[in-house]
Amino acid sequence: MSAASDGRPSERQRAGAAMGRELSERGRSPQGGVVSAASDDLRSTADSGDVQDTAEVFRGTASGATRLRDERSSDGSDQQRAIPAFVLGEELADLADHDDRIAVLTADLAKANRLNDFAGRHPDRFFNLGIAEKNMITVAAGMAASGMVTYAATFASFSALLGCEQIRTDCAYPHLPVRVIGHHSGMSMGFYGTSHHALEDLGIMRTIADLTVVCATDANHLRGVLRASVDHPGAMYIRLGRGRDPEVYGDVPDVRFGEAIRVVDGGDAAIVATGSTVHPSVAAAQRLRAETGAAVAVYDMHTVKPLDTGAVAAAARTGRVLVAEEHNHTNGLGTAVVEALFDGGHHDVRVRRVDVPDEHVPIGPPAALYAHYGLDADGLLAALRQLLDTYT
Repeated sequence: MSAASDGRPSERQRAGAAMGRELSERGRSPQGGVVSAASDDLRSTADSGDVQDTAEVFRGTASGATRLRDERSSDGSDQQRAIPAFVLGEELADLADHDDRIAVLTADLAKANRLNDFAGRHPDRFFNLGIAEKNMITVAAGMAASGMVTYAATFASFSALLGCEQIRTDCAYPHLPVRVIGHHSGMSMGFYGTSHHALEDLGIMRTIADLTVVCATDANHLRGVLRASVDHPGAMYIRLGRGRDPEVYGDVPDVRFGEAIRVVDGGDAAIVATGSTVHPSVAAAQRLRAETGAAVAVYDMHTVKPLDTGAVAAAARTGRVLVAEEHNHTNGLGTAVVEALFDGGHHDVRVRRVDVPDEHVPIGPPAALYAHYGLDADGLLAALRQLLDTYT
């Protein structure tokens, strides 16, 4: 019961309200202030009238203090003109120029996911279903059953979590060519809180039979994923970040689902990463090599299902494996890699996992959250050092 029987606020509500007022005055999060250490700097920056580079803040590469609030970030579309990485609509429009089967659907988010780029060029094959994500996925399945190849995009928290039943029953079970795109995944919607975070999606999606699960790494990789997806059999879940992803691939790679890409060579240890963690993994490996000479391989495990067990075996031959993912500790890439190591008989490999523990994350800028959970280059470098030092 949320309130006292006489209509007055309960003791719990009064305590919560008091905490809210205190935190509002102190300007930090309830979990202990992930960004509170820089609170003085944040206030001074705001007072000075300087505008933070939110493109860097949201992709997790900002240096210095990051403010908790920016008036331009209300709907996720605040800096479209400065976001070259979000190429979803543009690439789908290019593909649709040569393939009449392609149709695109969204749930009132054409600005945030840049599908307005597609709508402008192919208005007859663009469908905005409004804030009705489950319905959007079912409509996409119906269109796919009629011969279309459909791409249905919304926030990952609403596609994979809210639309799980529709993805399983309407898309994967009948083996239809529906590509459910979950953008703004993980903690990239940091300011918006738990309702908009998607740290469980890979765990849910990888348990659905006949569903391919893929994470895009950067803009060029996303182009490769979309190109490879057109004729891929069956349903797919494609996980994207916020569209401000730092570059890993200078050119569009040849993406083959189920085959990881080794982006850095090395034999002293290996990092298996996916999506947003690939870039900081490369940076951590490069820094460690510059400092110590240790050569650490980095694998972009873009396909979480089916997993490239051959790449896992290659990583295991180094004797030390670090798995990095922007996902809950349970049932994501780390779990899949450990399962593959065990099933493959690689029982003597030292494994360390860097991910999000089984908790609801604090509210704050993504850059601060990545640092808090050790998912930035500094955190992964520290994890690598520990892995190498402990088991040398």
